[in-house]
Amino acid sequence: MSSSKPSHKQLNIEKKILKSLKPGSRPLRATELLFQDKEVQHLQDYANTVSIKRLHHNDHGPVHMRKAMLNALTILDLLNKAGVKFNLEKEGIGTFEDSKIAVLTAAFLHDVGMSVGRENHENSGAILAAPIIQRFLDELYDDLEKKVILRSLIIEGIMGHMGSQKIFSMEAGIIIVADGCDMEMGRARIPMMYTESQVGDIHKYSSS
Repeated sequence: MSSSKPSHKQLNIEKKILKSLKPGSRPLRATELLFQDKEVQHLQDYANTVSIKRLHHNDHGPVHMRKAMLNALTILDLLNKAGVKFNLEKEGIGTFEDSKIAVLTAAFLHDVGMSVGRENHENSGAILAAPIIQRFLDELYDDLEKKVILRSLIIEGIMGHMGSQKIFSMEAGIIIVADGCDMEMGRARIPMMYTESQVGDIHKYSSS
């Protein structure tokens, strides 16, 4: 059984994420809930077991999903400072804070489907994440309509992160970019530790 004890790198990324969020804000509370969730931690750990040890791919676990989350929040804040309005706000059905919660949650859970396998992991990830998302939103919101909207937006971000199906919100688009930007030094070398072969699926070596 894999250990669920957080790594030093995981904890360092968490500190950066928490520091980037406004004290007392709902996005900060959302992030704290996600970081404290034992089910998510176990799911992310097992996703890495399947990805690295069985498939000989690179990191798709706790560190990568936190890195994608940090990237997503950075992109979101840069666009917001540039005056860009995201779909929820533009369409009058939510606030920038709501978009931030959807983005950080989708980024944090986007690769949990790797715990099942690589093929269609964006779809299996949405299935695995759905009850977690619901439980998490119930802690943050009393408004049923808001919870329904955010649940759909988060799942769109998870299902769309591979670019294998069309997405229809800027929020979901950020997940694709944030995921692809994780080119952390050493990440692509992980599969080399388990095999002498360096041919085959590009996803062994890429960031997706």
